[in-house]
Amino acid sequence: MKPAPQTPSPADADARKAIAPVICYPLDTLPLPVMDLYKKAREALEKVEEVLVQPRDANTFNVPAGHFFRIISMDGPQVGDLNLWAKDDLTERFYSGKTRALHGTHLGVGDRMWSSFPYLRPMATITHDTLDWYGFDEFGGSVHDVIGTRCDPYTGHLLSGDDYHFCCHSNLIRALAAETGLSSDQAEPHVHDVLNVFMCTGFTKDTHQYFMKASPVRPGDFLEFFAEIDLLGALSACPGGDCSSEHSSDTVACYPLKVEILRPEKGTLDGWIPPGPSSYCRSHGL
Repeated sequence: MKPAPQTPSPADADARKAIAPVICYPLDTLPLPVMDLYKKAREALEKVEEVLVQPRDANTFNVPAGHFFRIISMDGPQVGDLNLWAKDDLTERFYSGKTRALHGTHLGVGDRMWSSFPYLRPMATITHDTLDWYGFDEFGGSVHDVIGTRCDPYTGHLLSGDDYHFCCHSNLIRALAAETGLSSDQAEPHVHDVLNVFMCTGFTKDTHQYFMKASPVRPGDFLEFFAEIDLLGALSACPGGDCSSEHSSDTVACYPLKVEILRPEKGTLDGWIPPGPSSYCRSHGL
């Protein structure tokens, strides 16, 4: 939030502000997902596993490359915080900042979740979204953002002085530790900025502060992904429920979420090849 200006405006202030913006990363040369192939493959999917995520908790799941997975609303409006890693290498993880720079503040069908440096490859591609009707509302809000980081005990303690252990950051740490056998101290550095699934967010028009509002998600809604590489995922059912009032709370209504792992029919992905890591030489000018 910008403070009140203390520096007088220069004579050409209006002219400077009137300069038109340019997109930082034009996507004309960005490799595109093969959406027609994914559409064909998703016509015949077999559920091979499902994982429940209890309210104010998190759970992990594994998705082989070439499979689909869905995050599904069950009993009531609930948002979830999603982390992704390469299954056998926790150092390759979802890079929300670069994903935001490429695709915008909120993700939709055809957008991809990109991995961290030095890999920078698509980890998952969004293939279906039952909330795509929402678009952007009059407040500038939309769903599935990559601008919020995750609710965490450190910011909570900073602002309130209290310790709260069931925020999404802590939930994800516990889930990753249980999956890998790491201690909480070892697991914590691997927990990273999230895709806020189903969460409705934006920036206020006056102060441009990050806001949240009641999620439009309802039981039966889902967000579906195609796994481009072998994935380890972790999903937290946020203690804020639908995030209409607060996000680290033991009092708001919270509901479970479900993750389904889906296998396409053999042959429907013929021609598809998992993406390799970035081919940049990594000399960095040295």
